[in-house]
Amino acid sequence: MTRTAAPAGEHRLADFARAAISPRWAVVLLLVALLIAITALNPSFADPSQFVRFIQRVAPIAIVAIGQFFVIVSGEFDLSMGSLVTAQVVMAGTLIGQDDAKVIPTLIIMIVGGVVVGLVNGLVTTLLKVPSFIVTLGTMLAIYGGVLWWTGGAATGNPAESVRQIGRSGITDLPIVGTLPWAVVILAAVTVFAVWISYRPFGRTLIAIGDNAPAAAYAGAPVWRTKTLAFVISSLSATVTGILLVGYAGVHPSVGQGYEFIAITAVVLGGVVLGGGRGTVLGALAGAFALESLFMLLNFTSVPSTMRDAIQGAIIIIAVAYSGVVFAAKRRRPTLPEQSTPSAPDEALADPAGAIPSPNPDAGSGAVRG
Repeated sequence: MTRTAAPAGEHRLADFARAAISPRWAVVLLLVALLIAITALNPSFADPSQFVRFIQRVAPIAIVAIGQFFVIVSGEFDLSMGSLVTAQVVMAGTLIGQDDAKVIPTLIIMIVGGVVVGLVNGLVTTLLKVPSFIVTLGTMLAIYGGVLWWTGGAATGNPAESVRQIGRSGITDLPIVGTLPWAVVILAAVTVFAVWISYRPFGRTLIAIGDNAPAAAYAGAPVWRTKTLAFVISSLSATVTGILLVGYAGVHPSVGQGYEFIAITAVVLGGVVLGGGRGTVLGALAGAFALESLFMLLNFTSVPSTMRDAIQGAIIIIAVAYSGVVFAAKRRRPTLPEQSTPSAPDEALADPAGAIPSPNPDAGSGAVRG
């Protein structure tokens, strides 16, 4: 019996439906639905100036989520981000004081500190073969313990107004939005940079390593160096977030607590697969905005804020399970000869961006972003 080919329109509709429910695009649909619901409950949210302020509020979380993306897509975790954010906030508050002359030296110290933490996490994980979960858990406890010892567990420091303005102020007297916060500008710059490097050889190699590290190493990828650089990027993103929070949230040892789990939740919600090998920067960014939109909606509906941790845990479980089901279905779905596409290793081999091909066609199929 000859099977009649389905009309092209039906194929396009089916492809669109599959794309819409994929982990990459499901978070976008969720974000749009949440924003519509928030606007329905609070019509002033649709005002451009109010929406820009919403982006300003989400910016610190979105930046750490982008940094966490590079670590998770490589197959690792970074649990030290929250403590590092706290340490950077306290450092800015205590070292700068009211002396504007100390701003630049202190910012340099903060950046160097972030690089050092990233190097320690990366080198211990890759060269000493200690699981990143254990390494970064130890780093988190060590940094936070040092912050408590330094501050005595109380608010300390009062940084100069020039530093506070980074998180509070922006470009003023603009049409429509009025003020464009520096936090929004910094988030845009971080996003553009992250997307750019994710499509460079570094990003392609990182995804290949997350998909199959032994195969990537066999193909010549510098595994330890690439993963270590991912940890450094993660720590630098925490440093940038700390700089923003100095002006936005003040100086207190509690600032930054839990940011590592918020970042992981946002990244997973954005379709990035725990274990590595699949995900996009924009997915992680959308996950951060969807998560904060969900919390804002819950506030409008009078859900207790104490439920946040329970909701985050549920989101992680549901998002991971959903991604697993979707990708398992993709592997099982047969492909007609006329619709077949090149395998991931072939695409990687021909990709000018420098993806690392897998010597095993079956092992390399996950190097394509999900």
